[in-house]
Amino acid sequence: MKRIFSGVQPTGNLHLGNYLGAIRNWVRLQDEYECIFCIVDMHAITLWQEPKELTRNIREVTAGMIAAGVDASKHVVFNQSMVPAHAQLAWIFNCVARMGWLNRMTQFKDKAGKHKENASVGLFAYPNLMSADILAYKATHVPVGEDQKQHLELARDTAQKFNNDFGVEFFPQPEPIIPPEAARIMSLRDGAKKMSKSDESDYSRINMTDDADTIALKIRKAKTDLEPLPGTLEGLEGRPEASNLLGIYAALADKEKAQVVSQFEGRQFSEFKKELVDLAVSVLGPINTEMKRLMTDTAHIDSILRSGAERADAIARPIIKDVYDIVGFLRP
Repeated sequence: MKRIFSGVQPTGNLHLGNYLGAIRNWVRLQDEYECIFCIVDMHAITLWQEPKELTRNIREVTAGMIAAGVDASKHVVFNQSMVPAHAQLAWIFNCVARMGWLNRMTQFKDKAGKHKENASVGLFAYPNLMSADILAYKATHVPVGEDQKQHLELARDTAQKFNNDFGVEFFPQPEPIIPPEAARIMSLRDGAKKMSKSDESDYSRINMTDDADTIALKIRKAKTDLEPLPGTLEGLEGRPEASNLLGIYAALADKEKAQVVSQFEGRQFSEFKKELVDLAVSVLGPINTEMKRLMTDTAHIDSILRSGAERADAIARPIIKDVYDIVGFLRP
């Protein structure tokens, strides 16, 4: 059985990069895998979150996933904190993984910056929680971007060390599913930076909650250069903004980037942006409309999450019982 685990943080401003880089791929994987999709609210609080905003963001991310085509009736959709197995297994992995492994995690260095002594223990140890997220369900595959490969390697190392320490063949070695290169979406204000919900400028990203007029305005204001669009991929070297906008068009149109480059060869950005606006609105408009509808019915969203948590717990609970037996814990 092939089982996917994947998660997204509910930290607000679900954006185009989340959709093209993760959520759309989840929708496409639904016919091939048993899927467990998680809103990782426990990861979110490694950095301070205003409680009421966190609650709203959990619901908004869930609405975005459902609006984009994730089928919560066939697959598991839930928020992490509802299922005890994540915290239970994370603590065991805190005692299996080595400090040296965590010290090599580049995302901790990026997020903690120069003041890592003031960072929370959770921020330092959250890769162990990520390992627990995956292995609590014995997931065989994990969709990952470039910035998450290191965490999947840690999960594999932790699974192997657990198996070796206790002389068992219990946890699998989860395999990565790498999304298409075109799905790496960069900032609209700086083509060298990844599109991010943490960027101070809202004009740096297209949010999944943006209406048609806002999408059009942001694309018109997107940074460009003065040269016409090139006809080859090689012609994009040294032109990160042009490369990013053409990549966004390719991803939204579900085409190879080389096809799009050839299609718009010699065109001016002003002309290209009009076509990009039309395409973006046609793809994101229906998602935006459905998200807004779902967000008016929070009881329905909450019921999806509760049902998903029950199904997730039913998978994880017997795995955790086996882990407790292997470790030597007494159970009720």
